[in-house]
Amino acid sequence: MDDSGYTTPTPIQEKAIPTVLMGRDVLGIAQTGTGKTASFTLPMIDILASGQTKARMPRSLILEPTRELAAQVAENFEKYGKYNKLSMALLIGGVSFADQEAKLDKGVDVLIATPGRLLDHFERGKVLLNGVKTLVIDEADRMMDMGFIPDVERIVSLMPPLRQTLFFSATMSKEMRKLADAFLMNPKEVKVEAVSRAAETVTQGLVKIKKREKRPALRHMLKDEAVKNSFIFCNRKKDVDILLGSLNKHGFNAGALHGDMSQSHRMETLAKFKSGEISHLVCSDVAARGIDISNVSHVFNFDVPIHAEDYVHRIGRTGRAGQEGHAYTLTCKGDEKHLAAIYKTIGREIPEIQLDNAYEIAEEGKEIENRSKSAGKNKSEGRGRNNSRSRHSESSVEMEKPARSTASKSRNQSKSRKSRFAKDEDDTPVMGLGDHVPAFFHIAFPKTPNNLNS
Repeated sequence: MDDSGYTTPTPIQEKAIPTVLMGRDVLGIAQTGTGKTASFTLPMIDILASGQTKARMPRSLILEPTRELAAQVAENFEKYGKYNKLSMALLIGGVSFADQEAKLDKGVDVLIATPGRLLDHFERGKVLLNGVKTLVIDEADRMMDMGFIPDVERIVSLMPPLRQTLFFSATMSKEMRKLADAFLMNPKEVKVEAVSRAAETVTQGLVKIKKREKRPALRHMLKDEAVKNSFIFCNRKKDVDILLGSLNKHGFNAGALHGDMSQSHRMETLAKFKSGEISHLVCSDVAARGIDISNVSHVFNFDVPIHAEDYVHRIGRTGRAGQEGHAYTLTCKGDEKHLAAIYKTIGREIPEIQLDNAYEIAEEGKEIENRSKSAGKNKSEGRGRNNSRSRHSESSVEMEKPARSTASKSRNQSKSRKSRFAKDEDDTPVMGLGDHVPAFFHIAFPKTPNNLNS
């Protein structure tokens, strides 16, 4: 493990690894960034060292909620097991089915997958799960948040009942506890940190500003020399793209990461961020959990997270493995409800900080608002001119055909005054034929010998 930079095990590794090697089920509750991945991959490598693979029948399965997490676990598995001859397959979306199927056909010792792609392969008959002896459900609380639990339940139902299950979650709500009870048999509970607490190594701060000042405030904060690199979190994918465009326009070396990007693009962006080619990564919450990138100096919450638990996971991207980190949240009017939930979750309030160049930020914010109003006014005037031209055209049509319109109106009024069963002008009753008698009824037929007596 010296090759991977480990000299002593982390608390979760120290408690979980011996239990996994004993073959017992494990319920692990550990804050993100505590070395949780190694706590199950290291003993799995030792367990899988003996045994033989079979085509389409993996010997172990690791389920992850996102493509990034799955790819990261696969990377760690290769790093930790480079002296072992174990085969591995990674099943995630955005990658060719054919390449994945080729690996499954050869047989694999460990299968790392997201639930959706795994079920896709199962439906195609390309993978069988009745040979799985060890199951890992990682980031289970995130699985629940993303709506994957029905898929996970189906996957578990396809496995043999006699297996070892390792269940890891950063939080443990009542619902999560019920889920763990359904999947685990007499588990050993391993808990290394209080539930839903932010890492003590992260310095937190709250910046109260007006909504129009958020982008200028973020830019000024990013110019601080202490900000080596950063995660910048938005609540919506749409806002990720808007903010990225603004940062790039102002000369910041930034990239984006969200769920609508192709898998190859997402992996390429992460690789650039890890290597330092990109300094700032604007993200949706797809990147908030489990992405293990060390030495991230800052996290900025451009939007206050809607779910309080997401705050803990967002700021967990910095201050990892005992290192110092900083997390700052931009808040404006209307965020009070979400902030109250965050305070309740982390057990304390976030201290407010004042920005040194508040006046300059306020002026930039006013300028942004004025530009926005001006653009909106021009757009509105454009619509007004179009509507005016449309009304003029309609008037011209009416002037061109006044007689037709008047006649039509007169006929409609005349018809409306008549009842369906009223008498016609000559008082002749009309029975069921509308308001008039068809003309062919009034045709006089000449008398012939055939109808003289009729």
